[in-house]
Amino acid sequence: MKKRGILFLALLMTVMLALSGCGSSKSSDSSKGGTFKVGLEAGYPPFNWTQKDDSNGAVKIEGTSEYAGGYDVEIAKKIADSLGKKLVIVKTEWDGLVPALTSGKIDAIIAGMSPTEKRKKTIDFSENYYKSNLVMVVKKGGKYEGAKSLPDFSGAKVTAQLNTFHYDVIDQIKGVKKATAMDNFPAMRVALESGIIDGYVSERPEAVSASAANDNFAMVEFEDGFKTSEDDTAIAVGLKKGSKLTDKINEVLKGISEEEQTKIMDEAIKNQPAAE
Repeated sequence: MKKRGILFLALLMTVMLALSGCGSSKSSDSSKGGTFKVGLEAGYPPFNWTQKDDSNGAVKIEGTSEYAGGYDVEIAKKIADSLGKKLVIVKTEWDGLVPALTSGKIDAIIAGMSPTEKRKKTIDFSENYYKSNLVMVVKKGGKYEGAKSLPDFSGAKVTAQLNTFHYDVIDQIKGVKKATAMDNFPAMRVALESGIIDGYVSERPEAVSASAANDNFAMVEFEDGFKTSEDDTAIAVGLKKGSKLTDKINEVLKGISEEEQTKIMDEAIKNQPAAE
């Protein structure tokens, strides 16, 4: 009986240690192993989009049969590989990204997000992993395709994505008809196609992507454009306040040169689904 008791205690200790090990592997801050959960919209090409298969290195979206591809996904893959973790993509609406991060549902936001002062009050950011300029997407052959400056959009119906600085800068256009902000870029593309709006504010990669995907769209780059801060036009990884991942992620990003960033972005634009 005594031997059985000792064996039982030994077995119990083994099980407890095994369970403890399983629990620690889930921690995103552990040095190796576990998962790296990244939140993104999967609807903002060429930064991120949704597709039906794993072509061109796309990653399965958690809880679905779909996959996510794009510039953000490629950056996320590099970070996950360096951390020694499995990349998990969590498709999340734009307004839900910060709450998902602060609640622990995801470990990072890699979604074409700018490290604005307002966002920095709630979450931390890594070093930048891309920088772009603001442009306008309009109808090809339309009244505004030849625009060169902001005043050229006086009287135009213009919108941008909800809860982004893109929407705020519309106020810099005198006489503009500021349309209601929209939830996402696919919705803005539909609105532009149908004539509900005359244009929407975007970043250059998305505008290049939009005009490449739809022959009816054109990108307007300004000689004298929107006044923005450096943080507004930069893109960084969003992280929980005080996250232990910040320094590690910064090390990874430092190893990606501007030349490599451009190459990854060019590939993303080329690989985006035609339907986007």
